[in-house]
Amino acid sequence: MVAMAASTVAMGGLSRVLLFLSQLYILTGGESTETPAYVMKCPSNGLCSKLPADCMECKTNYSCVYGKPVTFDCTVKPHVTCVDQNFTKQHNFTINMTCNFCWQLPETDYECSNATNCMTVSCPRQRYSANCTVHDHIHCLGKRTFPKMLYCNWTGGYKWSTALALSITLGGFGADRFYLGQWREGLGKLFSFGGLGIWTLIDVLLIGVGYVGPADGSLYI
Repeated sequence: MVAMAASTVAMGGLSRVLLFLSQLYILTGGESTETPAYVMKCPSNGLCSKLPADCMECKTNYSCVYGKPVTFDCTVKPHVTCVDQNFTKQHNFTINMTCNFCWQLPETDYECSNATNCMTVSCPRQRYSANCTVHDHIHCLGKRTFPKMLYCNWTGGYKWSTALALSITLGGFGADRFYLGQWREGLGKLFSFGGLGIWTLIDVLLIGVGYVGPADGSLYI
């Protein structure tokens, strides 16, 4: 009798747990309520054709003619709502774009990571491997993030006008070299009185034409 009572109590507890879980499932709609990350980029009730590329899925045709206009059939992703020009909700729509791969886009259509560890004034000019990402509202074929070899073009904040002004006015004391971070050359000019004026004149010319730049290898601003 004791065993039967214990079994009855256990069954009752299990049934209550199952009932609670079933009610919880109904309240949540039977699905996860977590919102996908891409929804943050998707304006609510905006024009479907103007949605960012991450908000839609399109049937792309890789056999289109390069550089020519092409139309693709697209579908909005879950949790995304959009309308047509008559403010009617749409799920399926078309977009017009130019047939080209993302890495073939002009530089204004994507952003790339910058490098601060390569020389901008070396010869030949150094390149670095950058990761580039296409802007949200630009449509293209292939991966939207791609590697690309770019020329070193970073700046450390040094102004060419400031360096030239220092070279003309205080170049005999090495102020221009000190400003550019070239401490050894600056000390050399300071203790030699600008190389008796000759070094000062040469530096004015070299800085004026941009041959002498910041010691960190960056570009002037």
